[in-house]
Amino acid sequence: MTAGEPLLRVVRGEPTDEELAALAAVITAVASQSAPETAPKPRSLWAERGSVLRRPHHPGPGAWRASGHRF
Repeated sequence: MTAGEPLLRVVRGEPTDEELAALAAVITAVASQSAPETAPKPRSLWAERGSVLRRPHHPGPGAWRASGHRF
């Protein structure tokens, strides 16, 4: 296909400009829906910053008393 060659060719009948525009819109919409979607790449565990963050500490019953107790 060359740069000056039309993408569509009418082989029968005489469509109006509006009909050709509607056909081009439908073909464009179908072509854009069939394009493959790119899935996000999985992140490496080395790049995952959430693993280095400290998780919240929830003390249990008697935790304050046990914290002062020497073993």
